[in-house]
Amino acid sequence: MPALGVRRLPRLSQSHRIVRELRSLNWDRRTFVRFGIVAAVCYVAWVTEQNFGRWYDFFDMKIYHGAVVWWSGGGELYEYIAPDTTLGFTYPPFAALLMLPMAALTPSAAGLFNLLFGLTALGFVLTALLVPVADRCGWPRWMTVAVALPLFAAIEPVRETLGFGQVNLLLFALIMADMVALRRGWRWAGVGIGIATAIKLTPALFIVYFLVSRQWRAALTAVGATLAAWAAAYVIVPHESTAYFGSVLWQTERVGAADMTPNQSLAGLLSRLYDTTTAPSLLWIAFTLVLLAVGLTRAAAAHAEGDELIAFTLVGLTANVVSPISWTHHLVWVVPAVIALGDQALRRRAAGRGLAARGRSTPGLREPIWFPALVGTRHGGAAVALYLLFLISPIWPYEHQLPGVSHYADGLFGMLAENSLAIALIALVAALPSRPGAEPAFGNLTTARIPLARPAAAAPRRDTPTPVAANADH
Repeated sequence: MPALGVRRLPRLSQSHRIVRELRSLNWDRRTFVRFGIVAAVCYVAWVTEQNFGRWYDFFDMKIYHGAVVWWSGGGELYEYIAPDTTLGFTYPPFAALLMLPMAALTPSAAGLFNLLFGLTALGFVLTALLVPVADRCGWPRWMTVAVALPLFAAIEPVRETLGFGQVNLLLFALIMADMVALRRGWRWAGVGIGIATAIKLTPALFIVYFLVSRQWRAALTAVGATLAAWAAAYVIVPHESTAYFGSVLWQTERVGAADMTPNQSLAGLLSRLYDTTTAPSLLWIAFTLVLLAVGLTRAAAAHAEGDELIAFTLVGLTANVVSPISWTHHLVWVVPAVIALGDQALRRRAAGRGLAARGRSTPGLREPIWFPALVGTRHGGAAVALYLLFLISPIWPYEHQLPGVSHYADGLFGMLAENSLAIALIALVAALPSRPGAEPAFGNLTTARIPLARPAAAAPRRDTPTPVAANADH
């Protein structure tokens, strides 16, 4: 029996509803125009990727594939070094067990499967985030998601994840599935974050967020899922588990130098500013603690205001900033940041139109004609600027590597461009606005909505009898 005050969940998921919406389309001229728009957006995204992207060739997937092939042949998992590189396998043993079946595939086939799974994961996340916006604005759901998918697939973190054969989109979907589960009141909320943490350690910050925001059940579920996954891996491969947690975990040099241009974390920013291969330890620790406090505090405040999307986004961005190494393909949390800023602009624009309409209908009160057009411009401009920054990714023309070339070789402008993504992440942690009372994932709220402020009732006239009892809703 559903709990008191909780709405019964719909039988069809939003993805099923989108499929049903596609099947019920009337194939008229408007429908063909919409499909033409989707096709045009896909082409523009492909051209953009060709111009601003790099040559990837499933580079990271080849390392994973080579490691599991080496391991399945009797070699030591963490002693594998990919040919012509100094890189080896850096994930926990649980991740290695999940990747082990791809040893039966070729590296290219494994990369193509990962590309398909990554696009599916991105489609799930975009469906969760955009369906409530589409419903509120009266846009076709399928077209909204279909247009957004190639647009976001073209930006730096997503195209690098897909091109390198990385797992970031899969972890992203696991974490966002927990956001959906939390807003629907499902008891298993936290399992996705727990599994993501067992695969890669950085999602553990979401467990800290659960503790800070006092979501005890989700925190315990996430911790339990992580420990269960690691325990299962220890039972199956005890030698590799001991090696990873005993030594490999602490060998930070295995992943590369902190000052490398693709590392857009705080540590990378400080390393390049000081023109050294490592960040100054005390300064990095001090700024890390400050940004952790800011990010987690703002995330807890957004949760209290009912905006779980902004809360999750802030935690993900904070994890990118404070991690010693955050390659550009790790920065997938700009996707919900762009969507949230765009949604904030739409909300403010709708509110501005409502105020203008009220002003026109109120005798003696006239709003300026330009007022509705300007409301929301600030947030909309920020969303467009953030999207274009990660689409163009201006760090690559100014890529430098010590000790060969100083990071100041191109002057102040080159230094700003080389650190532009890291600066944007820090700005988002500090200033990404929340949306009090915003729709949860999939638009189905399981707890009471935060009521919008209502105008105060006018004082009763002296000749008007006072009501005996007020309505409970007021």
